[in-house]
Amino acid sequence: MIFKLSFLSFCCMVAASTAVAQDKPVVQFFATGGTIAMKIDPVKNAPVPAISGEDLLATVPDVAKYATIRVKSLSNVPSDYMDPPRWVELTKVVQQALDQPDVAGVIVSHGTDTLEETAFWLDLTVKSDKPVTLIGAQRNASSSDFDGPRNLLNAVRISVDEKSKNKGVMLAMNNQINSARYVRKTHTGNVETFNSGEFGFLGEVYPDRLMYANSPLRRQHIALSTDTMPAVEIFPMYGGADGAGLRNAVDRGVKGIVVQALGMGNMNQSMFEAVKYALSKQVPVVVSTRVYNGRVLPNYGFEGGGKTLADAGAVMADDLSPPKARILLMLALQSGVSSKADLQAAFDK
Repeated sequence: MIFKLSFLSFCCMVAASTAVAQDKPVVQFFATGGTIAMKIDPVKNAPVPAISGEDLLATVPDVAKYATIRVKSLSNVPSDYMDPPRWVELTKVVQQALDQPDVAGVIVSHGTDTLEETAFWLDLTVKSDKPVTLIGAQRNASSSDFDGPRNLLNAVRISVDEKSKNKGVMLAMNNQINSARYVRKTHTGNVETFNSGEFGFLGEVYPDRLMYANSPLRRQHIALSTDTMPAVEIFPMYGGADGAGLRNAVDRGVKGIVVQALGMGNMNQSMFEAVKYALSKQVPVVVSTRVYNGRVLPNYGFEGGGKTLADAGAVMADDLSPPKARILLMLALQSGVSSKADLQAAFDK
């Protein structure tokens, strides 16, 4: 009789424990690679892709306090290999996960080199009020101070926090939360590499709670209408640039051009003539800047100044960096937007 009671009590405890586990929010974790998935190869004596999403999750047992994690390793590549086909596939799986009623949020682990581009791509193409949090690492898994586990734990906490809803796609590293639109990598090696310039962080992760100070106001959604993105290339302006590469791209058949201009959106006469050549061939040109803070404006009136570019038919990228301007132009073109007025309206949102 005593044995039966003890066994019954044990079964009740197991059932209660299972119920608690089942009551945890579900978070979908997609692993794509990057330094966060690398270890030192003893032969090459350099970091190489080595660990899966499941391996990374195993280093953070505390996530069980906050959520039930579903893991899917999509790839294990450096983020330098990310491209439109991979972005399209990522949008599809992230949207599918968010559409599941029991999923509270999505985490994507990713290399830091193009992390800001993937964040902005997903912010434009995924539609949900649930949080999508991107993470990476500046130190590989062989390092004694590997930063990947902390970033993953913080992302799980962000995913299950009610205050994280309607924040769009976020990037969470070094206990800091950035918005997809403004975040940039600013240092090659420091763990505090990502920031959002003058607009600042959305919030921070503390041991006791998440603290949000801002919400992203400038967001838009562009649905994917094709799996194949139009070719859009970026060309930098610098002292002595001749515009030959830009002209060549137009002759090769690219569908859009982004110029990484100077200052408020200025360039020399040679590049200006190349821009006018592209526009004469009905190839849209978007003017961004290599300066980290501030907008491009149709301000200067010298040949190649911002006003002459706008008057010629170029689109001003507002405050988007060249890589992010390329993403928005690519998505706008694939959705059928091509006139200067409509493109400018998209960049002004």
